[in-house]
Amino acid sequence: MDALQSDIIEEIELLIQKDRLILPTLPEIALQARDAALDPNISARELAEVVSNDPAMTARLIRVANSPLVRAQRQIDDLGQAIARMGMSMACNIISALAMRQMFQASHPRVDTLMREIWGRSTEVAGIAAVLCRHYTPLKPDQAMLAGLLYQVGALPVFSYIEEHDALLSSDALDSIVAALHPRLGALILSHWEFPQELIQVPMDYTQLQRQVPVADYVDLVTVAHLESLYGSHPENGPAVETVSAYARIGLQPTQTGDAELRQEMKSTGQALQS
Repeated sequence: MDALQSDIIEEIELLIQKDRLILPTLPEIALQARDAALDPNISARELAEVVSNDPAMTARLIRVANSPLVRAQRQIDDLGQAIARMGMSMACNIISALAMRQMFQASHPRVDTLMREIWGRSTEVAGIAAVLCRHYTPLKPDQAMLAGLLYQVGALPVFSYIEEHDALLSSDALDSIVAALHPRLGALILSHWEFPQELIQVPMDYTQLQRQVPVADYVDLVTVAHLESLYGSHPENGPAVETVSAYARIGLQPTQTGDAELRQEMKSTGQALQS
């Protein structure tokens, strides 16, 4: 790591310590979905009226409602039906997750490319995590999906800093800075957004391959999903399975995700989140 990279990391860490780093704000539609989830009297049609003000969100939500994540037999094209099919809690989680897409873009071309790459990876991880969750754990697939989409959200303030200071860095240098800072920043952002602790832990712990907890959790799902995203078709290139405790807690061997039907389900779910 060169001097410029070290200086940037040191400066951002100093801003964190002094509570002066500007963190991204949760998109308005995600806030509205959160409020709706807390309202026991809101109906699917009322939530649909809120979402329908955002055509892109409407299209993505219907696409997710028709994806393997929801396991529906019949295609639908109505937003109210999509929300009713999911249920209010799941719909609000998915709306919050899909709202993050607008945050992963920048005016600087190189930064924008890198942010879009992170979003693409996150949607893939989210799709894998959601499908593994449904097949192998009693946890909530929509919560696993949200965990996957947000596991690298800590990259956002790093890219904002780089863009604001117009630092001349290679893509490899930016990757190194993000890798050094995003876990801590991700936890700060999710805490700032008042997400549950089980999701706040994900950015901090998903790389802890020998982490010991009693039962599988969302960190485990994202750990395995991240590794499967990187090495899925070539598990021999990844870490040895015995070094990744999450696989055992989920009850999964790496070769099992090579099952064609399961991998197609993961791919379809990720694609529903991506565009």
